[in-house]
Amino acid sequence: MPCSTAPQQLAAYRHGWKRRSVMRSSILRWQVGLVAFCVLLVAGCAKPGPEQRLRATVEQMRAAIEARDVRGAMAPVAEDFVGEHGMDAAGARRLLQLQLLGHQAIGVTVGPVDVQMQGSTATVRFSVLLTGGGGRWLPDQAQHYQVTTGWRLRGSDWELYHAQWTAGGG
Repeated sequence: MPCSTAPQQLAAYRHGWKRRSVMRSSILRWQVGLVAFCVLLVAGCAKPGPEQRLRATVEQMRAAIEARDVRGAMAPVAEDFVGEHGMDAAGARRLLQLQLLGHQAIGVTVGPVDVQMQGSTATVRFSVLLTGGGGRWLPDQAQHYQVTTGWRLRGSDWELYHAQWTAGGG
């Protein structure tokens, strides 16, 4: 083996080794990326638990009221709903419609939400600040309430069957 070819062979060997090393690290990065993607996909497909779905339902009702969407706000309300002073579901719908007619803008700020799960039922307690007005910078009216609600699980959906509220946060 002539001396001039040994460095060339060594360089070629090193070049091949580097190329194989780069290829291996590319494959390894690709495999790690694929595994990470699969983990995220499985985590994203996991169904949220009952408490998370209930919290999401409360938030959807809040957003629907602010968006003046009576149907969306009333969607989780059970047919046998009983509210303050014996109010039924139809009465709750009328109360909401009356408030929306009386105010151009409605604001709903929900305080900390406490969820107590009891099997297929739950009690949710929270404070809420309701504001209403003509859509100007400051609301014309505001009222704070302490709210206690009763929920039951129907299939995979939560249904509001009871609500009590006291004005003034007391």
